[in-house]
Amino acid sequence: MKVSGNDLFVTAMKKEGVDTIFAYPGGMVVNLLDALHDCHGIDLVLPRHEQGLIHAADGYARATGKVGVCLVTSGPGATNLVTGIATANYDSIPLVCFTGQVPEHLIGNDAFQEVDIIGVTRNIAKFVIMVRDREMLAQRIKEAFYIARSGKPGPVLVDLPTDVMAELGSTSYPTEVNIRGYKPNKGVHVGQLKKAINLLEEAKKPMFLIGGGVNLAHAQEEMTKLAEKIDAPVITTVMGRGAISTEHPLYIGNIGMHGSYAANKTADECDLMFSIGCRFNDRVTGEIKKFAPNAKIVHIDIESAAISRNVTVDIPIVADAKAAILKILEHTEPMKHEEWIAEVKGWDKEYPLHMEVEEGVNPQRIIETLNEVYADRDTVFTSDVGQHQMWASQYLKLDATHRLVQSGGLGTMGFGLPSAVGAQIGCPEKSVVSISGDGGFQMNMQELATAVCQELPLVNIVFNNNRLGMVRQMQELFFKKRYTITCLRYHKSCKGKCGTPGWVCPEYVPDFVKMAEAYGSKGYFVTSNDQLKDTILEAREYAEKNKKPVIVECMVAPDELVMPMIKGGASFEDIML
Repeated sequence: MKVSGNDLFVTAMKKEGVDTIFAYPGGMVVNLLDALHDCHGIDLVLPRHEQGLIHAADGYARATGKVGVCLVTSGPGATNLVTGIATANYDSIPLVCFTGQVPEHLIGNDAFQEVDIIGVTRNIAKFVIMVRDREMLAQRIKEAFYIARSGKPGPVLVDLPTDVMAELGSTSYPTEVNIRGYKPNKGVHVGQLKKAINLLEEAKKPMFLIGGGVNLAHAQEEMTKLAEKIDAPVITTVMGRGAISTEHPLYIGNIGMHGSYAANKTADECDLMFSIGCRFNDRVTGEIKKFAPNAKIVHIDIESAAISRNVTVDIPIVADAKAAILKILEHTEPMKHEEWIAEVKGWDKEYPLHMEVEEGVNPQRIIETLNEVYADRDTVFTSDVGQHQMWASQYLKLDATHRLVQSGGLGTMGFGLPSAVGAQIGCPEKSVVSISGDGGFQMNMQELATAVCQELPLVNIVFNNNRLGMVRQMQELFFKKRYTITCLRYHKSCKGKCGTPGWVCPEYVPDFVKMAEAYGSKGYFVTSNDQLKDTILEAREYAEKNKKPVIVECMVAPDELVMPMIKGGASFEDIML
């Protein structure tokens, strides 16, 4: 028996355990969608824009640990995935993106909605391929899922010409895959590991620097055991937060541009930096020549190319984070570093994170209220990109039942809401809270319609300061308060006047409460700290009772700053508190 490529695609999805496909219709995938029409066990989700679609698939993947699957048409449907592919690639998120393509005989002829999406995405995806032979379709799909999941996870794009998909062929689907030249590392080099353990045993002031790789490896429990066994302070990157409970006595805080004083001071004073699953990007290191000046560095990462790319290390180890941690636990004896821990704790007490309440809603208080309201809930928080993201990373209490999903490497505004949609679809039993700024929320606000149609009880917290706050903060601190187009009230009449004494910008737009109502949902308006807890509780109750998303708009003062801060390219000695 022979079947079309479209029917084989359905079989492949079932074999790969796919239960959800985020899809948007178009001429080059309409036949494929028809094949999926009567498919039981696979839900099709229709977002309102392809960028929202891929961010939803991304949020689904991060929240569930499964591969997120996208299906879009050729041309603009495919190009609208580009930012989402780059977002997933930076953060090592497994996605398989299927794009429709014009028939083979039209490729290269500037046909309607023809784009060389392979060429466009080659440098921002883990792997890309066009299927040009019907008999290779099953093999290519199998390879796509294997590549997306294995080694350093990432997004894979598979381009599907319509004529290839219409052609009849075999029904078989492979159970194994063997890709020439692609052999993800699964072991741990024992010799290198012993050298690293020797450094741990010799160190007087060791510390662990944990990146997103530990969370991706689902090694939170093992990481906690290792920190306790070595008795060393743990600091994390933004993406590593949650790898050990933020309430654990050995957890110090985030490192980097908006990390805590104590975390950055620990990195500056340690004699051994033991890094696992961290890329050492510029937001972490600042001026590289002054980074961890007293330390020897051990770097464990699953990607060999990431080691010594930014920071030269003493002991490189290419390995999966969980596998490496388990080996270290196996070959080490308990250690004690009481004086060092006390010194680190002293810095935390001397320079704690703090908040100042002046007018309106205090942004840090919003996060603290979320901690209180969701303390007894299994919760996925998603964050957009901006000041609110840094406050969330500083103040959210994270552990095995409270996770934070965010765009770390690319820093993609507009990620928060659609990723929450995907997270809630993937984890219907959990509470999902989206944290956004008024700027980022508007970049993909159309996905509120998706949440309504999918009956998702999302709680969307919008920090509204009528500003693009992170860039405005840079302008305030480093550009003599010249606020060039960072006011979201910006109007023709505002040119050159924003921020000057006596000038009042026109009324802000939009009204987020009315926006929620326009989408068939409900909005809440918060203007003081006293309203926060009761309003969020009421919003959550409404969302869960009515199976609808809600917006809680919190009016935040425009001059709020995220502190501490180390200017890009500067070092710990330049920290602003």
